Amino acid sequence: MKIFTGSSNPQLAAKIAAYLSVRLGDSELKHFTDGEIWFKYNENIRGCDVFLVQSTQPPAEHLMELLIMLDAAKRSSAKRITAVIPYFGYARQDRKDRPRVAITAKLVADLLATAGADRVLTMDLHAAQIQGFFNIPFDHLYASAIFIDFYEAKEIPDLAIVAPDIGSMKRARAYSEFLGASLAVVDKRRPSQNISEVMNVIGDVKGKNVLMVDDLIDTGGSLTQAAEAVKKLGAKDIYACCTHGVLSGNAVEKIEKSPICEFVVTDTIPMKPNVKSDKIRILTASSLIGESIRRIFNEESISSLFVNQR
Repeated sequence: MKIFTGSSNPQLAAKIAAYLSVRLGDSELKHFTDGEIWFKYNENIRGCDVFLVQSTQPPAEHLMELLIMLDAAKRSSAKRITAVIPYFGYARQDRKDRPRVAITAKLVADLLATAGADRVLTMDLHAAQIQGFFNIPFDHLYASAIFIDFYEAKEIPDLAIVAPDIGSMKRARAYSEFLGASLAVVDKRRPSQNISEVMNVIGDVKGKNVLMVDDLIDTGGSLTQAAEAVKKLGAKDIYACCTHGVLSGNAVEKIEKSPICEFVVTDTIPMKPNVKSDKIRILTASSLIGESIRRIFNEESISSLFVNQR
């Protein structure tokens, strides 16, 4: 087993390697003066089972790094190459929802396979059907395995799980079943990218503590508007969790000003150094991803890791 990382999330890669009790592979990443990427493996990987840990959050350079790493591994005669992508970027464009637009999720799937990936391991895709865009083995992990244990330990009374939009309904239902909580959903519309408007809240949240669950938070607009909507309807403490904290623009400021008392996120995307917030708590996904890598390497089933998702 050989584990390598690019520049997108070396901290998470180091934690994964530590979980597996292996040394992080020796590689070298440089840039030419014009910004072109150069990558080299500094150790022999011929005949090895290679795992490349690289999230593909903005900028697009992280995706390009991963493609170059895959190509270099293929040309170095690795036996099997698994792209470990904790956060799978460009997943929000998963269908042609209006004329003359790209389906970037399918484009990225084709690029990964062409570059040399034999297998893909990722967590909480924005749309689960993206798995069908791949013609290679694909393992999809769920952060619910992390969050449900966390919130069970908190023992929040009178809990209601709220989906901030219709697309998060299935995820919210799984949380409500495992935590024994009621369920509600926020009906919203999105007039343009990164702009959302709350239309209605379906379900009873009055007098309840609320947990809002989502796969990713970008600008924070949908989440904070939903939190304000349920607060106006009489919700007590409002908690929120998401797998991928993109947190672009003034997202952190919105969360700070919102009625959310605690926002929990995993480390699939590294938190920006300038982010300072007492409301934000980070849980690591390294054990879940590391255990999946171990089972893939040993040709064992990883289906038991999906027990918290129905």
